[in-house]
Amino acid sequence: MISHHLLLCATATKAKCCDPTLGAASWEALKVGVRELALERPDRPEGVVLRSKADCLRACDQQGPVLLIWPDGIWYGGVTPERIRRILEEHVIGGRPCEDWVIRRSPFSDRRQR
Repeated sequence: MISHHLLLCATATKAKCCDPTLGAASWEALKVGVRELALERPDRPEGVVLRSKADCLRACDQQGPVLLIWPDGIWYGGVTPERIRRILEEHVIGGRPCEDWVIRRSPFSDRRQR
């Protein structure tokens, strides 16, 4: 079972929406944080947390790096390495989005239920 999928805009590592050094550092912090908090363990009762680099998420307007968390549909802007740990602990584990950094909401809806 998958609990969350974290998509970090990889364009940030190519200097489209932010300093590429910041984008690379944010990606590294995401990898380390997911690992250190044991979120990628397949036996995690809440489900595994996946992480992926995405191409441009088209949501930044110079607010990158951008992190999208599914299925919650929460988009974070200005995702620095320092913010990653708090997002993981408060949002992914605790279920409380870090409102200060939310730039967009697009909740997942199962269209098959219509």
